[in-house]
Amino acid sequence: MSRASNALLFDLDGTLIDSVYQHVLAWKEALDAEGVELAVWRIHRKIGMSGGLFTNILLRETGLEITEERLARLQQRHTDAFNRQHAQGAVQPLPGARELLAFLTEQGIPWTVATSGRMATAGPSLAALGIDPAKVPVVTRDMVRHAKPDPDLFLAAAERLGADIRQALVIGDSIWDMLAAQRARALGVGLLSGGYGEEELVRAGAFRVYDDPADLLRHIDEVVARD
Repeated sequence: MSRASNALLFDLDGTLIDSVYQHVLAWKEALDAEGVELAVWRIHRKIGMSGGLFTNILLRETGLEITEERLARLQQRHTDAFNRQHAQGAVQPLPGARELLAFLTEQGIPWTVATSGRMATAGPSLAALGIDPAKVPVVTRDMVRHAKPDPDLFLAAAERLGADIRQALVIGDSIWDMLAAQRARALGVGLLSGGYGEEELVRAGAFRVYDDPADLLRHIDEVVARD
């Protein structure tokens, strides 16, 4: 099988969908219901890694006992709270997200989505972008052993596209995306639309940083080689 080059592997939340702060509030609601007191800013700093790792770290930082039952309750409460916000219209595609994906498709540039979210929360966001997982090889947390900052998601995404990970670009909004990109041996492109600063993203490995998908589309020739 030939290997597609210049494949783009997109994170979802904060990269294509304006959902980071909705996830923060959903986790805050879940943690409050569990009696876990944690400042919102501390939650934000962990968004982007896998939900399981996220909850383990947060519970460890608060000194509370980590049990499978507590983790399962937190995950379900977060899912319910986030999907409720989605149903209320609080979660929308970021500016230029649909246009960027349409442009890549028209140009024959392979792309896919690799998200630390499980399909239970990723599904509505994919639908909002017009992405059909039956047609686009989306990779979610359900499909890999480890999520970000481990490289599994992006390695699996590149494999499903038939792309060489060393020639792929990981597009993400968090330091966890950039760390995972480095570990996968891919180039990382950072977006500011998830709340991390440019310096943070560069220190984590981003070789270019843009505001959001619309800004990336305006500068697409800087990151994608075309004939």
